Amino acid sequence: MASDRLTGNLLRVGPEQPVGNDDPIRAVLAAYTRDLITAVDETLTDFLAAEVDALTEIDAAMGGFAATARDYVLAGGKRVRPTFAYWGWRGAVGDEPLAPVLPALATLELLHTFALVHDDVMDASATRRGRPTVHVALAAQHAAAGRNGDSRRFGEAVAVLIGDLCMVWADQLLSRAALPPGRLLAVRRGYDRMRVETVAGQYLDILGEADPASWSVDRALRVARYKTASYTVQRPLIFGASLAGVTDDARLTAAYTSYGLCIGEAFQLRDDLLGVYGDPVTTGKPAGDDLRTGKPTALLVLARQMATPAQLRELDGTGDPVGESEVARLAEVVVDTGAVERIERMIDERVEEALAALDTAAVDETARVALAGLAALATARRA
Repeated sequence: MASDRLTGNLLRVGPEQPVGNDDPIRAVLAAYTRDLITAVDETLTDFLAAEVDALTEIDAAMGGFAATARDYVLAGGKRVRPTFAYWGWRGAVGDEPLAPVLPALATLELLHTFALVHDDVMDASATRRGRPTVHVALAAQHAAAGRNGDSRRFGEAVAVLIGDLCMVWADQLLSRAALPPGRLLAVRRGYDRMRVETVAGQYLDILGEADPASWSVDRALRVARYKTASYTVQRPLIFGASLAGVTDDARLTAAYTSYGLCIGEAFQLRDDLLGVYGDPVTTGKPAGDDLRTGKPTALLVLARQMATPAQLRELDGTGDPVGESEVARLAEVVVDTGAVERIERMIDERVEEALAALDTAAVDETARVALAGLAALATARRA
């Protein structure tokens, strides 16, 4: 199995190897990540096959519904959250067998799918990972079949249910981790907190779109902290430590918290840049949506703060809808304000702070080097 190949790759990651743009650790992490993704996907595939079969027994239509959810879970993705959870676990326990905690790591991917499906409905997003979002695909199927009712509402309603089902599946899969009951209960407490913080961040994100004039950079970063940093990096790291039974190491918890918040915020800041300047072929999402909607990301709030009066009139004076040429012009204006350069500095500062935090606790040396590499990979990505 893929999990059996992980140790061989990880042993090639040594503390003597520096982390830079062309260093050997990137190749090692790439090989490791492929194996971890395969191990997580194997776990998800086995689990979901049984769940789809069980729902098919209720009704053939239920089987199709469950299969749609399964296919979306397995449709790709970087598996960032299981990766950070693994290194949180590995940093606490060192080199231990992976199999007992694999269900817990895979759980985070089901939680992520729940969040993505609901987020796409709330944002009315048309594409995700280079393919139609769940609600859009379901609406198209409804229309093609000539069914009664509004296709858009049908697609959105079923997508909400698919997200809900993924949340339930996540709970079921977590319970399969081969851990002592007391430890699993502690893991569950942290997992529940992660879910609450994700919902809080999503609400703040929606509120910001409804009242952008009252938003600040600090508040945009708070959204990033709870919507992204918490359940992408910080909480998965602590989740991993709790899988290892480490819940009372104040230094390790503080180091993971600081690293996680910094890299999580930097991850979202990079996402904000990609949302405006990324290549849709690479990101799998259309560019410019934040400019079209006026969403108060840290990038766009900064641009308005730093803009000259003439630039501000351009940023705030577009009509609705905003066409491609207007989006391209707005993207140029944002660069001219200096906001893009400022965001790049903020990303660099957070990476530096995160790496410094790792030096404050007793973290397994292989995990320390890997986390340093992941900090660069997560914040300098193109998708």
